[in-house]
Amino acid sequence: MLSGTVFPLISPSQSAGASQVSDLQAKAAQLEQQISAEGNQIGALGERFDEAEDQINSLNNQIGNTKDQIATDQKRVAGDQANLRRVAINSYISDGSVALSNPLFSSNQQTFSAQQEYNQVATGNLGVAVANLHTAQVQLNAAEANLDTQDQQAHSAADAASQAEATANQQQAALNADLGQVKGQLGALVLQEQEAAQNAESSATQAVLVDGANFPPPPSAGSAAGAAVQAAESQLGVPYVWGGTSPRGTPGDPSGGFDCSGLVMWAWGQAGVGLPHYSGSQFDDTAPVPVSDMEPGDILFYGAGGSQHEAMYVGGGEMIEAPETGEVVHITPIRLGDGFAGVHRP
Repeated sequence: MLSGTVFPLISPSQSAGASQVSDLQAKAAQLEQQISAEGNQIGALGERFDEAEDQINSLNNQIGNTKDQIATDQKRVAGDQANLRRVAINSYISDGSVALSNPLFSSNQQTFSAQQEYNQVATGNLGVAVANLHTAQVQLNAAEANLDTQDQQAHSAADAASQAEATANQQQAALNADLGQVKGQLGALVLQEQEAAQNAESSATQAVLVDGANFPPPPSAGSAAGAAVQAAESQLGVPYVWGGTSPRGTPGDPSGGFDCSGLVMWAWGQAGVGLPHYSGSQFDDTAPVPVSDMEPGDILFYGAGGSQHEAMYVGGGEMIEAPETGEVVHITPIRLGDGFAGVHRP
């Protein structure tokens, strides 16, 4: 848990010495390591949540089957009870006055064996009916007990899933709060350094883009690339979510959320083009394009093999990206430094 991480604030008027910047950057690096570990833990909690959901679905199926079995057993019990009553009445009547009118039970000694056989059959039917009823009732009791057990297991699984989700949300909130704090403090100290880096980045970009002013216009709305760009831009302001692939307005998740590869995958998916949910895999599954030939919809990759980050070019020297935890999907000038690994086209 990343709660309680506090760094000393420095007023804007206070000059930032090299040692102060170095110390805060070291603390920021430590926090990034904690954030990475926290992300792994949140991922594990997500897997626990998925496991609990699967268990709940399985138990619900078992409960449904058990209820069907109970209904079947109840019908059997009712049938056996009716059969028992019928056999008992027949047995009673056969041994009583009605037996006298039965031709089998006349006083003729020649029919004595037939009378004896009839009584044995009636008594046997009664015993079978009692045994069947007992068996059906035992099965019914067992099914009802099993239903109670399955219901308890389902509730336990649901509680575990809720707890895992709540814990993940708490840790994500703490992560966002701490990351926002350190970014604010570090930003106050290194503003000038950032401006210098941005100027250097701009120079590097212009050096690569010899004719940077002649970016191709966006494709028509009917093209796949145009549809992908439009889809991505429809998600501006959606928060960054680790592992996220949900657009704004998703049922159960109205705010939605994307990580960098999730946004590009989803946007191109709206254009009918399937991409994997990992920047390195997208890098491998797409065709490299010279920067000078870059068109809207193309993907900019960063890190070895495109493994660290990606964004989509939208035209006019700008790209759209889901940057990192605590930020939202936004449009920003393209970056051709900062670990830039190349431009690819789906």
